[in-house]
Amino acid sequence: MPVLKTNAVRLLDRLGIRYELREYEVDPDDLAAETVAHKVGLSPEQVFKTLVARGDKHGTCLAVVPGNSALDLKALARATGDKKTDTVPLKEVEPLTGYIRGGVTALACKKDYPVYLDETAQLFDFISISAGMRGLQVLLSPDDYVRATHARYVPIAKDKE
Repeated sequence: MPVLKTNAVRLLDRLGIRYELREYEVDPDDLAAETVAHKVGLSPEQVFKTLVARGDKHGTCLAVVPGNSALDLKALARATGDKKTDTVPLKEVEPLTGYIRGGVTALACKKDYPVYLDETAQLFDFISISAGMRGLQVLLSPDDYVRATHARYVPIAKDKE
C-alpha cells in the first residue's frame, strides 16, 4: 500500500529534509501519545504531541511536548511573553490548524503559528510527531523539525499529574 503524502510530508520534501514515516492502527477511543509510541515502537518521551494554546497577549501558538508529559502552561506563558496561556477548546483545533485531534502538527499548519518545542527533544537523534493525520507519524531530527517549523526550544513540559 503506498504511503499517503500529507501536506506535512510534502513540506519536508520541499525543504529537502530527511524523514521516516511510520503508519499505525488508529483506535479513535485512544489517541494518547503513549499508545502511539507503543504502536510505532518508540519510547513515549520520543513521541511528541502538538497542542494548540492561546496566550492573553500574543494569541495562538503551538506547544510540542513529549507524549509522557503534560504542558506546563506557566512555562509556556513565560516563553511566549504572555501573562497566561491556556489550551484552546477541542472544537477550535481544526478551524485553527486544519488538523483533527490526533493529527495536529506544526508542519504545513493552516497558519504559521509560533511553535515552542520542549527542550528535551534535543536529547534524541530523532523525534516522532504527527504527519498531519491519525495513523501516520513522521520521524526526523529535532533540528530539522525546528528548521521546518521555526520552532524555539523551551522548557515547557512537566510530569503528568
